[in-house]
Amino acid sequence: MSFCISCGKNVEVESTFCVSCGARKPLAQNSPSDPPREVSSATERDAQHWAMFLHLSVLAGFLIPLAGLVVPIMIWQIKKDQLPLIDAHGRNAMNWIISEVIYWTICFILTLGMPMAAVLGLLGIIFPVVAAIKGNNGVVWKYPLAIPFFRPSPKMV
Repeated sequence: MSFCISCGKNVEVESTFCVSCGARKPLAQNSPSDPPREVSSATERDAQHWAMFLHLSVLAGFLIPLAGLVVPIMIWQIKKDQLPLIDAHGRNAMNWIISEVIYWTICFILTLGMPMAAVLGLLGIIFPVVAAIKGNNGVVWKYPLAIPFFRPSPKMV
């Protein structure tokens, strides 16, 4: 058993990433009683803040057309190498954005009318806010009803 140098939690030897904080190896062969370094705690906090920003940026489309698509992609692509946990959040957000576009298209093609559009509009606000709150708490939350177009990379599983 190895311990993550970022958060100090147990990590399987075969794992490439820490399941708890998303940090990449190298993993230190130390004891769990060793306190995690302060720098890594700041890194974890940064990842949580960027995850929150990423999910809230999905709502930017309500203010500026296409910003709800462009801004999350930019945050995801720029930060995923620095903060590996952002990759999972970016994939989940993009799955929801693409799924939401598909659902809106189906809604208009089938002319399901206002009830379906109202529900979809509410979910388009509620889901990113819940994901942002969870992301700020260090939890990767998968949007319900999101079609998994972007799956976790094999090295993250």
